[in-house]
Amino acid sequence: MKNKVIEVQNVHISISKQKLDDYICITDIAKAKSDSVRAADVVRNWLRNRGTLEYLSVWEQIYNPNFKVFESEHFKKQAGLLTFTPSVSEWVNETNAIGLYVKRGKYGGTYAHKDIALEFASAISPVFKLYLIKEFQRLKEEENNSEQKEWDAKRFLSKNNYLIQTDAVKRYLLPQMNYRENLQWLAYAEEADILNVALFGFTAKAWREANPELAKKNNVRDFATINELTVLSNLESHNAQMLREGKEKGERFKILQEIAEYQLNVLNAAEEIKMIESDGALSEV
Repeated sequence: MKNKVIEVQNVHISISKQKLDDYICITDIAKAKSDSVRAADVVRNWLRNRGTLEYLSVWEQIYNPNFKVFESEHFKKQAGLLTFTPSVSEWVNETNAIGLYVKRGKYGGTYAHKDIALEFASAISPVFKLYLIKEFQRLKEEENNSEQKEWDAKRFLSKNNYLIQTDAVKRYLLPQMNYRENLQWLAYAEEADILNVALFGFTAKAWREANPELAKKNNVRDFATINELTVLSNLESHNAQMLREGKEKGERFKILQEIAEYQLNVLNAAEEIKMIESDGALSEV
């Protein structure tokens, strides 16, 4: 995945998306400290600090089950010694750390998980850290808006394909028997089928027999429209109340059928009006 780049106080900072989360190039952040000091040396000096090693160790223990705690103690014992000049690669290789990694080539440098990168930025400059947080949040908002638009588009296409498939099932694969007039099934029906017939006009078994291939992985409710699923939820509530009142199957079925027909007509009519208004608005543009 291509790196993203943000600009913080005239410093370009690369951000890499990894499996765990976003990783920020702390080599780029180090450039904000001083032009006279090599960025790699700034990172190395930061890693020498015992407070840094403590923070990295705790972070790894929280997020990394394979972190080698014993090996990390070896680093912490040497912190502060003049001869102690660890590299990021040494830390990663010896402790099996995942919070830092080194990348070669284009966009190369030391990358740190965002939690660690912000801690590094604090050591560089608290002011720079604040601007970094602001720019990073702006980037994430842009990504979220982009993902939302993509999700909305996929949802729209999915819904239309779903309706096309539903229409095909209803047009060509409906059971032939009229279950609303021939009520022989009702005496032995389960509650789910009372709802199915009230709404769809046939039992689940009848649908499976008419659609053997589809029935291998689906049921009739998988092909219901959004409006039908809304009405179905309402029917379940009405049926539960009538069961508590002790109403017989025949009486409940008649009431449920009337409710289904009325509510479905209302919802479908409202959807048609919305589509007409939407088309009218588009034609005016």
